[in-house]
Order: sequence, then C-alpha cells, then structure tokens
Amino acid sequence: MEGFSTTEAAEADELERLRVAAADGRPEAMDDLLRRLEPLVMRRVSKFLPHQHDAEEACQDALVAVATKLHTFSGSGSFAGWVSVVASNSARTTYRALKRRGSERAFETIPERPDPRTTSVIAGSRVDLLEALEALESAKPHLLEAFVLRDLGTLPYDEIARATGVPLGTVKARIHDARAFVRQRLVEQQG
Repeated sequence: MEGFSTTEAAEADELERLRVAAADGRPEAMDDLLRRLEPLVMRRVSKFLPHQHDAEEACQDALVAVATKLHTFSGSGSFAGWVSVVASNSARTTYRALKRRGSERAFETIPERPDPRTTSVIAGSRVDLLEALEALESAKPHLLEAFVLRDLGTLPYDEIARATGVPLGTVKARIHDARAFVRQRLVEQQG
C-alpha cells in the first residue's frame, strides 16, 4: 500500500477483513467494524459540524448507513474512502436538518436560553463553508464530491479518482474549480 505507514496499512487490512466478514453476515464482525470505524467517522463529520452533539448525531447516522449499505461498496477505491463519503453525506444531511429546524424556530418566540442544537448552525464557525457547499451542490453538483473528499475528507487525489470513477486529471480539475467557487462564495458572504 503505497503512501501508507505500516500502522495505516495494518488498519486498512483489518478494516477490509472486518468488512468482508460483516458482508458475509457475521453480526460480531459488523459490531467490530462499526466500533473500529467510529473514530474515523467522528473525525470526518466534525470537520463539517462545529457542535459536538451535532457531530455525534451525524456520526451515528453515518454508522447506521454503513451497516445498512455495506453491500453497496463496489470495491473501487478503499473502504475507508467509501466510509468518508458516507460520513460526509451524513454530516451534510444533519446540517440541512439543523438549518431547517433553526429556520422553523425563527418564527416561534425566542427562548430564554439558546438551543445548542440550532446554535451550532446559526453561530458555528463552519456555517459559511456549509452554505458555500450547498451553493456548490446546487450550481455545480459534479464538483462537490471530489472537493469534499479532498478538502474535508483529506483523501489523496488518486484515492478520490478511484472512489469517484473519474480520471485523476478530472479529479484535480474538479477540485480546482470547486475551490474557486467556494472561495468566491465565502468572499461574497463576508462582503
């Protein structure tokens, strides 16, 4: 496994062993797999969601999705890369739900103490980025996945190419275009 330390390679091998066993229907393997994935998933969703409780909610949703959709992993790219995509999607879904709840509550009377679950979306340090990602998804959805996997998931370019099934040059171009789009949106939001 080029570019991996011995520890990372051993971890990837163990995840693959557990994935195969869980896909074969062994419940104890699924439990072990999810337990092993939880720190990775939590790191990924925390990059999107500034409030710990929100990140935990997204993490649990992502782990449920991994368990129920494990059979959809095609084997192109690494399993950890696939999990990163699932985690990123879960974080974005959680963000949207929190944003909806926040806008619905805006019409109610303002509570004495702010609800930390909506405060995360309203006052979180990553809100501008999440709004820029929503705009990117709406305007140029083909750029979103590569950008999220690289800049938020920290996957290497070649891994993103395998995970998305597009050539390496296309991945790099998409990430470049997405960064320009997001940068412009962030500038506009601050202006």
